Amino acid sequence: MQALAVMPVITSFYVGINVLLVFALAMYVVVMRMRHKVGIGDGDIPEMLRAIRVHANALEYVPLALLMILVLELMGAAALHLHALGLTLTLGRLLHAWGLAHSSGTSSGRFIGTLLTWAVFVYAAFLCIKVSVY
Repeated sequence: MQALAVMPVITSFYVGINVLLVFALAMYVVVMRMRHKVGIGDGDIPEMLRAIRVHANALEYVPLALLMILVLELMGAAALHLHALGLTLTLGRLLHAWGLAHSSGTSSGRFIGTLLTWAVFVYAAFLCIKVSVY
């Protein structure tokens, strides 16, 4: 097996940070399960459902965003782009988790977190397309 010419150290940092975030969200689900004595599902408890959705939502967005950042780093994208994407993703996921954990309705954290995450997807997708045509 050949070693990669580029070591993805920037992506590695954001993978580590975001895995810790996803782990913390999983622990939040465990705490809610213990508090409400719910083994599976949400037990028709809104707080439990929110905890599950906060964790699931992160798992729906974070892996693909990190994959795009990794591809960009391996393709030689500028560190500025990689850090902008990684920081925006992490901030967006933190804000979204905080907003949804506190309210099932609309909240500024949830709204801004979603916008930041979507911005990462769109910008990273365009960068992936751009680096692939050169």
